[in-house]
Amino acid sequence: MISTRTLAVAAGGGLAVLALLAAWVLVFAPRAEESAADMLGRGDYALVTTDGDAFTEATLTGAPSAVFFGFAHCPEVCPTTLSEIDGWQGRLAAEGLDPIRTFFVTVDPERDTARMLGDYVSWARGVTGVSGTPEEVARAMRAFRVFAQRVPLAEGGYTMDHSAMVLLFDANGRFVQPIGYGEAPETALPKLRRLLAG
Repeated sequence: MISTRTLAVAAGGGLAVLALLAAWVLVFAPRAEESAADMLGRGDYALVTTDGDAFTEATLTGAPSAVFFGFAHCPEVCPTTLSEIDGWQGRLAAEGLDPIRTFFVTVDPERDTARMLGDYVSWARGVTGVSGTPEEVARAMRAFRVFAQRVPLAEGGYTMDHSAMVLLFDANGRFVQPIGYGEAPETALPKLRRLLAG
């Protein structure tokens, strides 16, 4: 027969487990998620824009921003995303809204100089190219939690597999949410309007 003391200990242990579970759900999990979002884009990277300005963590403050990682030799994802960004900027302008400043950060710094990226992104409204040394680009990729990997081509040379989302940051430099590759304007534009509204 189970003693009263054994039942009390078991009940106490069960309550302790429930308390820990509640603490995780109500306190620690939200903080962990908040910390991950707060850290996106934070780091000691120092890149250069096609305008000759520095691109650092501080660049993300002062106004809402969009950041996309890609490369100029990209066959499909990057030109498609630039076209989508240009379309969003046109729609926002038609509504009387300011364009959202957008940074196209290369994942292929060995080929994508700042000057070359300036030509590559020049046709997309509001987009500024960003490049730097391979070491600084690697730091930026870690800070933004993006993936990129060189993939050799059968005929020689290489291409890059990389993350394909536009990351949105508020005027305080805090990550808000992403816009996925190929996301419909019906869902992408409301995200941009909310971001610009502050």
